[in-house]
Amino acid sequence: MQRIALFPGTFDPITIGHLDIINRSLSLFDKLIIGIGRNANKEPMFTEEQRLKWIREIYKDNPQVNAVVYEGLTVRCCQQVGANYILRGIRYVNDFEYEKAIADMNRSLDAEIETVFLTCLPQYTSVASTLVRDVLRNGGDALQFLPDVVANSIKLKA
Repeated sequence: MQRIALFPGTFDPITIGHLDIINRSLSLFDKLIIGIGRNANKEPMFTEEQRLKWIREIYKDNPQVNAVVYEGLTVRCCQQVGANYILRGIRYVNDFEYEKAIADMNRSLDAEIETVFLTCLPQYTSVASTLVRDVLRNGGDALQFLPDVVANSIKLKA
């Protein structure tokens, strides 16, 4: 059986912290699908199309990585794409408590899907999409926290 993982999130925008988790997970899985989740309660800064384009550009030379947009339950997306793992990144201890509750719920919904947690490297603990968006909205320079593809795209629009 292939080891297929879904890495869900909003990726608004995708950051170097996300890339740290993605790139280090590639040796664990045969295929990784980055799932851009729609959240009706959040107003994203960047369109789904833009986020999908960035991810596909970053990983265009890696057939092991794909990206999709999904709505609703993460386990349902896993079922649709054939993923038997959910990948989650952990920055702090309180992230683990929150993520464990979600993992327990997902396991209750589908016992065949296992959640795998990776801790980020120390240099990425403060890199969060929410913080990056705040810096960008307030005219600060957040480009150091973004992959080159994203940073260059944002610079062109500025």
